[in-house]
Amino acid sequence: MRIAILGGGPSGMFIYKRLIESGKTDFKIEIFERKSQLGAGMPYSSAGANAEHVTNVSDNEIPKIVTSIEEWLQTAPAGLLHDFHIDSKHFNEYKVLPRLLFGKYLEGQFELLEQQAEQKGIATTVHFNSAVTDIIDFPESNETAIEISGQSILKFDKVIVCTGHSWPQKFEGIVPGYFDSPYPPSKLARKFNHTIAIKGASLTAIDAIRTLARQNGAFENEADGKLKFTISEQSPDFKIIMHSRSGLLPAVRFHLDDPHLKNNSLLTEDEIKQHIKANNGFLSLDFVFEKDFKAPLREKDEAFYNRVKDLDIEAFVDEMMELREKLDPFQLFKAEYQQAEKSIKRHESVYWKEMLAILSFAMNYPAKHLSAEDMQRLHKVLLPLISIVIAFVPQSSCLELLALHEAGVLDIIAVGPDGEAEPQKEGGIVYHYTDESGESQSVFFETFIDCVGQPHLSYEELPFKSLIKNKTASPARLKFRSAANGSKEKSDGNKGVVEDSDGSYYLKVSGIAINDKFQLLDAFGAYNARIYMMAVPYIGGFNPDYSGLDFCEEASAKIEKALFEN
Repeated sequence: MRIAILGGGPSGMFIYKRLIESGKTDFKIEIFERKSQLGAGMPYSSAGANAEHVTNVSDNEIPKIVTSIEEWLQTAPAGLLHDFHIDSKHFNEYKVLPRLLFGKYLEGQFELLEQQAEQKGIATTVHFNSAVTDIIDFPESNETAIEISGQSILKFDKVIVCTGHSWPQKFEGIVPGYFDSPYPPSKLARKFNHTIAIKGASLTAIDAIRTLARQNGAFENEADGKLKFTISEQSPDFKIIMHSRSGLLPAVRFHLDDPHLKNNSLLTEDEIKQHIKANNGFLSLDFVFEKDFKAPLREKDEAFYNRVKDLDIEAFVDEMMELREKLDPFQLFKAEYQQAEKSIKRHESVYWKEMLAILSFAMNYPAKHLSAEDMQRLHKVLLPLISIVIAFVPQSSCLELLALHEAGVLDIIAVGPDGEAEPQKEGGIVYHYTDESGESQSVFFETFIDCVGQPHLSYEELPFKSLIKNKTASPARLKFRSAANGSKEKSDGNKGVVEDSDGSYYLKVSGIAINDKFQLLDAFGAYNARIYMMAVPYIGGFNPDYSGLDFCEEASAKIEKALFEN
């Protein structure tokens, strides 16, 4: 069997690991990597990080690859450790790493996997600087072809798409001062002697802030150990304003009882299938919330469980958000930092936050079985809270944001769901939003950086155009449980709602349709046993929350099982 892995980042690495550990050897693997480094992908290479960027996971939270970070550091070149100010003798599994150093670790793990493959007699060919520009399926011969750089065509029995992050450029390079993303961060490494507007308050926004701050000032520890930011004399008017829907900062890293976001009391695949069968083919969001959040919480923190046991999702989110919205975002951020410090020092979790992270991870894979109504609730109600609570901001980033705020160069504004950045032909943007007093605001900014994170890309944005042309892939959509609800949404002007010939209504969601095994689905719902889609930008409609290396580990297990089913 000839297997092509498209992309040599973390996703491709976990697929490769699964294949090597499958116990089978009757296949050949070819890996196509757009750049010249394996393992790191975008987040852990210069495409997504500078020296100042750190991981938001530690060694104990990372799925097992070959060796742990702690083991790898013992063999890493001394010069490399020196460059990143790492002392291997004083490293422990709870510490985060510079992202570029973590990329080197992943590169080293990939090399170890290649050695294992060779020892087991599994042929591996790696193609560097090889961009996959198209995928063409040939059902009649049971093969799939890939096009490399618009030129050579190679055929395989199985193709696994692991092309990783994608940041489409819409206005960058056309509108001066407009950045569609902060990546690569090297483009932000310059002086800005004016106020910068940032859209979002996520880890992506923090990446941009860490780079901008170092180019326009300096951090230093005072005598009492407190971090202080001093603005550069060359950028006296430098300032950053974050614009987010809620006006809230993300939560800080704390100690996790289960660092791999799993729990023995979670719903099993069989229980989920039985529930779907008994619930007219739908997975109930309320059912998952009760079973994968409230039930485990009762064992971990009974007092908190008693506080929320009678609340539905909407009431729970309202209560959690109300407390946060009452406080100044930076005061809350400081308080959560202190809470997180205690949590880490005492090795005691903040259980409701940990269970919310586990809920998000557990719900991701079966989310494609939600009704359209429940998917709308998930996006409108639950995911906004989840995105804040489980960001796990590293402590060093937290201290830097607080220092910037105290220096008067960092603020955050709530723009609500209708906030819009309007590009200006002459450069910059005008931010339109309604402030907390209900007044409409339109503010001009010379520089704007979109930092909302990896966008969920549409079916039409799939770069492999033959999959669309030949209808090998199909747009992701979810059925409305109630035709009346679907009809009302359509009549109210929701352009994402379509009516089927049988009178059923569907909600179009982002990306392409896949099944539970990550196989492509065509317009008739038939799966393709040759092509697997693991590239997160194109499956966000059916997998709304993907969680880094944990996602890679879990998805690769499902794909590996499906590859050898027949």
